[in-house]
Amino acid sequence: MHGDDPYTPIDCGLYSQYEVAILHRTPLQLRWHDEAGREQNARILPRDLQIRDHVEYLLVEDSNGATFAVRLDHILCHQTES
Repeated sequence: MHGDDPYTPIDCGLYSQYEVAILHRTPLQLRWHDEAGREQNARILPRDLQIRDHVEYLLVEDSNGATFAVRLDHILCHQTES
């Protein structure tokens, strides 16, 4: 799956922003491309960062309590929610 879409590491500063959001349990308005390439936009709670098969993911929880992983290089933008 990742062979067709090689991972592009994100900027360290952006990675640090996700770490801080996780530590402070800060909700984010996140826009990203899902695995099918569709653009998604949702208010999420970042839970953790994870590396699988040399690809970095943000583990998130949506407003319904569902958890899923978003590839960091597929995130288009995020905004901190108050």
